Amino acid sequence: MLRHELQPGKLVAGTVLVLAGVLYAGDAGGAWHTPWFVAIPLVTGGLCLAGAAALLTGMVRRRRRDGRMGADAG
Repeated sequence: MLRHELQPGKLVAGTVLVLAGVLYAGDAGGAWHTPWFVAIPLVTGGLCLAGAAALLTGMVRRRRRDGRMGADAG
């Protein structure tokens, strides 16, 4: 199996969008009632959280990469 980097921003964004889909699927199926305006703060907040997670991940990876290169070069 090929290994790949974990990307927490994409994980958070995907989870929030799946949650929004499940909420509206339950509403369409008659399991519960979801107001139409629930999606706006849910998706917006989730995408902001995903962006923050991606930014933090990028900063951590850049710092680790620069630290390793500096230690090897010296």
